[in-house]
Amino acid sequence: MAFLIDIKKKIQSVQGTRKITQAMELVAASRMKSFQRKALASRGYARSLVGGLRQAKAEWGELPFAAVREEGKVLFVIVTSDKGLCGSLNQQLIRALLRDEKWNALSSDQKLLFTIGRKSFDALNARGVPIEKRYDGLKEDLTSLDALVVVNEIAERWERGEIREVRFVAPEYVNAFTSRALVKTYLPFGDEMVASHIGEDETPIDRAPTSVIEPDRDTLVEKLSNQLLEALFSHAFYELKASEYSSRMVAMKNATEAAGDMIKALTREFNKARQAAITQEIAELAGAGAAMEG
Repeated sequence: MAFLIDIKKKIQSVQGTRKITQAMELVAASRMKSFQRKALASRGYARSLVGGLRQAKAEWGELPFAAVREEGKVLFVIVTSDKGLCGSLNQQLIRALLRDEKWNALSSDQKLLFTIGRKSFDALNARGVPIEKRYDGLKEDLTSLDALVVVNEIAERWERGEIREVRFVAPEYVNAFTSRALVKTYLPFGDEMVASHIGEDETPIDRAPTSVIEPDRDTLVEKLSNQLLEALFSHAFYELKASEYSSRMVAMKNATEAAGDMIKALTREFNKARQAAITQEIAELAGAGAAMEG
């Protein structure tokens, strides 16, 4: 009977775990839908800004953050989650960074690394990868002030001439079951950056100066450039959150199903053991009765 009690305790334990994973799946599904809307909206906004600056560059020539430099380091920014239980999402992003051709072509004194999210810092720090700055615990309801903490640091290093290129490693949300780890150009603003965000098949731009600018061109371009940096960072963050919660939803769904399978297996084992115990008791009673009659 002690064996039956042990099995019953296991069943109760797994049932408790299944309730937890079911609740986490529902929470993740709700959060995923919210961040899915934000990711898609920010994706469209960022692409519109990229397209607007592309038009401005065609009409007016050079723009802020568009200088092509030979000197300076390449800054990589990897965007991962602070928490786990989201499948292989973080591992895919870290793998995308470590397999990037430009990352591997540069020596350690030619590149810098910013990590956003505790998971990337922990994994890369454990590998001995030098990390220039880490940003953990960004609020999910990201504000402009939160984004500007990172964006201003990048902009200041660019303006000082410390860096010549910025590359972001971040997920792209596809659907509830799929996300892609991408390496995109963040700076300088140019053909490669445009291609990585809105594609290469854009129609040619009419270079005739047809735009009417208020109050003046420089003010508009500076404002658009700063908005673009913030928008691209916010976009990467929302893509991460949508991917994180979709991965967590799938992981918790799989865990719930696995717990259900385990409960079924333990229940069968419990029933077999109980039947065997009942059969043994009947046999013992029958044997005792026969002995008494004899």
